[in-house]
Amino acid sequence: MNASTQRPRPLDGITVVSLEHAVAAPFCTRQLADLGARVIKVERPGAGDFARGYDQRVLGQSSHFTWINRSKESLALDLKQPLAQQALMQLLADADVLVQNLAPGAAARMGLSYDALHDKFPKLIVCDISGYGADGPYRDKKAYDLLIQSEAGFLSITGTPEVPSKAGISVADIAAGMYAYTNIMSALLLRAKTGEGSHIDVSMLEALGEWMGYPMYYAFDGAPPPPRTGASHASIYPYGPFVAGDGGTVMLGLQNEREWQAFCDKVLEQPQLAKDARFDSNAHRNENRDALKAEILRLFGAFTAQQIVERLDSAGIANAHVNDMAGLWAHPQLEARKRWRNVPTPKGEVPALLPPGLNSAFDYRMDGVPAVGEHTARILVGLGWSAERIEALNVPNNVAD
Repeated sequence: MNASTQRPRPLDGITVVSLEHAVAAPFCTRQLADLGARVIKVERPGAGDFARGYDQRVLGQSSHFTWINRSKESLALDLKQPLAQQALMQLLADADVLVQNLAPGAAARMGLSYDALHDKFPKLIVCDISGYGADGPYRDKKAYDLLIQSEAGFLSITGTPEVPSKAGISVADIAAGMYAYTNIMSALLLRAKTGEGSHIDVSMLEALGEWMGYPMYYAFDGAPPPPRTGASHASIYPYGPFVAGDGGTVMLGLQNEREWQAFCDKVLEQPQLAKDARFDSNAHRNENRDALKAEILRLFGAFTAQQIVERLDSAGIANAHVNDMAGLWAHPQLEARKRWRNVPTPKGEVPALLPPGLNSAFDYRMDGVPAVGEHTARILVGLGWSAERIEALNVPNNVAD
């Protein structure tokens, strides 16, 4: 779709300047870019965002970086230089949002705190993303995703009874990025009413702490916490993976007594199990899960995984394939709903999933992943800078367009 026929997006005309690296802030700003915002990603000249070097799995480029940096402009600035600081301030004069997840205190030392900026740019929304927040005894501690998973108690409920496990994705970073995104959207709505920008202080610990609400309340007032149960649910049973007779694994879940009755009648063909005193309520099934698991596996042993899936579907019991990454890439539901688009990267096009949520009024922005400093010259020329002044920044020639 060309520019003349492009339907308006919710954040068209909004400019976001981001001093970002790793996952939390880039994940936040990519959501804003998806909705049409102009996101200017300020990177160190040369290496850029250190997440660019995490791996080389996507045409020689980082998997993390490719995932969360499409549709952005890369501006290479050495913010230790006074001239670069001038460029940044000139950008902020017309920006709507500043996002940063630098090391604790780094933005404030550069004069980029909300307090320092608000008098100059009263409409600017400033969003700080950190491990622990702007105050309190942990304020100055460095924070990485795994460390926050640990501090938030996530590791205590994830894994097997013998071994705690981290999430396979950066769940603390993603939680913080999503709360930053929703807070920025709320701040834009508020500014439309008041005309004033605001300060947003997002903590990774608090973001993941919110997601830990169920296990915290499960352990309320000193009660035992949820046990680590691998891929099974900690308090609902049967809910998890079960091996079939052909060695395949079926993931299934029961939520209520009606489903338990149907499971016994139509899947296991053992209706008497539904009234067995050991299994006649979720609490009893959970207390006696070892005995019930043995019974389910004995009965599943006579069938292939596909036969069990067919029985589960017929009985109206929720189930799922245990997919690996190849299975997700080739998922027939994603294909049927046309969820894939190709996006450019500095080393060629790659497929990318559309953002979650279909909206009938607009199309998501799905532009390219930038090279380090790819848009430096264009951005500065747009600010009225001369070629000589741009040259004085000493940005390497291979990172400015």
